Amino acid sequence: MTLTLILVRHGQTTLNARRHLQGACDSPLTRTGRAGVRVTAQHLADHRFDAVYSSPQGRAVQTAVEILKHHPDQRLRIDHDLRELSFGSYERLPERSLDAVQPWAELVPAMLTGGHPGVGGGESGADFMGRVRGVFGRIVAMHGPVADGGTPSGGAASDPHVLVVGHGLALGAFLWTLDPSGVVALPNASVSTVEVSDGAARVVASGVDVAGHGAVAARPVPAPLSTLSATAG
Repeated sequence: MTLTLILVRHGQTTLNARRHLQGACDSPLTRTGRAGVRVTAQHLADHRFDAVYSSPQGRAVQTAVEILKHHPDQRLRIDHDLRELSFGSYERLPERSLDAVQPWAELVPAMLTGGHPGVGGGESGADFMGRVRGVFGRIVAMHGPVADGGTPSGGAASDPHVLVVGHGLALGAFLWTLDPSGVVALPNASVSTVEVSDGAARVVASGVDVAGHGAVAARPVPAPLSTLSATAG
């Protein structure tokens, strides 16, 4: 049995378009963002889902609800551990405000390796990575293959497919745990795919830009000892 995880980053928001930091804070989807989410929703319309999860933040929920219009048999499951990294006092400020204190190319790798204490009183790397690993571990345990070959506790008797709607850094962090050398920046409303089989997970596709949002709010980041890209919001 193979579990397929479809990871979707939320659509473009007002703060994304302005290139302002958006982690714990929220802002509405732009007109472009709403249109992009509809494109992604149509792209996934014929895809079967056995469960749908979302971050509790409004931009992710709005994105998930649009996708679920094509899957009325599914209910939305909110998991608070899918929320984005908190930037503390830097929330809503221009990206350059944080870059002046610590460049993005230094901040993100330190967060992903769990060694960063957090910025502006926000979440530490250890706490962030702990909850990212924890939430995806729970999702895989709920819906993935079981040791005795039986039906997973999520109830699917065939290869299960699970949709997870979230954020650039949170989804990117999970992808990084699976393949630090192959992660790419995740555009708004992009689709990534992970397969879990025989106790191992592999990244099938990262950041497929089906909505055509491009590089807005997707910031490539070189990391020590590997090639890493990540996004915020």
